[in-house]
Amino acid sequence: MKDEDYYKQSHGSTQDERLLETPEPGGEFLHTDTWRVFRIMGEFVQGFEDLAHITNGVAVFGSARTPADHPEYRAAQETGALLARAGYAVITGGGPGIMEAANRGAFEAGGTSVGCNIELPHEQFSNSYLTLSLKFKYFFVRKMMFVKYSDAFIIFPGGFGTLDELFEALTLIQTHKIHNFPVVLFGSAYWKEMLDWLRGPMLEEGKIVEEDFRRLHVTDSPSEIIEIVKTYEPSKELVSHSR
Repeated sequence: MKDEDYYKQSHGSTQDERLLETPEPGGEFLHTDTWRVFRIMGEFVQGFEDLAHITNGVAVFGSARTPADHPEYRAAQETGALLARAGYAVITGGGPGIMEAANRGAFEAGGTSVGCNIELPHEQFSNSYLTLSLKFKYFFVRKMMFVKYSDAFIIFPGGFGTLDELFEALTLIQTHKIHNFPVVLFGSAYWKEMLDWLRGPMLEEGKIVEEDFRRLHVTDSPSEIIEIVKTYEPSKELVSHSR
């Protein structure tokens, strides 16, 4: 299907898209947008109620397109199992790929496996390895749940959505909206050029400072992920690389 055909088919088909549409002159937004606030409020309330018992969650992000026979899938599955055995609840977007792998590891290890799914016009569906499954219509409500109920973010290789979660976490840390929050990048080869760019022009031109790397770690080892999460202290080395 051509991109323009897909856009026409999916345009306006999610609550997020309808909420973010620019009002048209003489439209009904005065009657609909204000009432939509109650739906948003209800989604927050339901999420808070469903996740209130999660006090030691770790969020795992990564591509929904990673197949089950890929090394990154197996690493995410191992990470989920190790987190569960260490007493952490594993929280993902609830979909396929890396999300499924982390949930699967936690589920098969007998731990808490949470999926915060999102209404999308394509691709996203709940995986089969969840002890708790939530469905959100609004991205910003879902993202609040990831941050509120997680003690750390584990970032596996992924696309725009994964980068969105990564940089939102770093922004919240930088602006002191969240504290004691390690962010771990898995896959040093995948993230190398991005980190080189961050430490290159972005840092050299003063767009960020060295302090901004304090909670960013890079590793190729699932077992090291667990150690970073368990033993994390703000004074650790700014960026650690595992080989």
